[in-house]
Amino acid sequence: MPKIDPDQAPVKTDSVYPEPYSSQMAGRSSRRLGELAGLTQFGVNLVTLEPGAVASLRHWHLNEDEFAIVVAGQLTLVEDEGETPMAPGDCAAWKAGVANGHRFINRSDAPASFLVVGSKAPIEVATYSDVDLQLHIKGGDIRFTYHDGSDWAGHRDIAPRGERK
Repeated sequence: MPKIDPDQAPVKTDSVYPEPYSSQMAGRSSRRLGELAGLTQFGVNLVTLEPGAVASLRHWHLNEDEFAIVVAGQLTLVEDEGETPMAPGDCAAWKAGVANGHRFINRSDAPASFLVVGSKAPIEVATYSDVDLQLHIKGGDIRFTYHDGSDWAGHRDIAPRGERK
């Protein structure tokens, strides 16, 4: 395989999330390195977060493993267990099916980047820990539901003990 030039990779700045969550991803961009190389079995993305930006909603994957390494700047990893400062060279990994919602936040005053590698399961469910939202992927099709599996019809809050408001 020839050397890959990250500057030639497609850049993604939009989000697959429905509103009101999509606009919360402002300041995040990713270079699709795996796509550039024609990889199909796993994704490789170089994600850059501007100061104050978040990488995603806190989430976990049912069928996909995920690995990340910080390559530049300072980030905060937020998981169910709390927050962890992350510097260049620091790594984190999440096994498929383990319900540990996670995401990166850039709380510094400079851009920061991390490389994320994830498997591409043909059927996947991503559950978002802090909001009533799930993403379902099957055969390349994307569908959003609430945690109870009913079709997404727009934002609604979750009351204490999971009861709907």
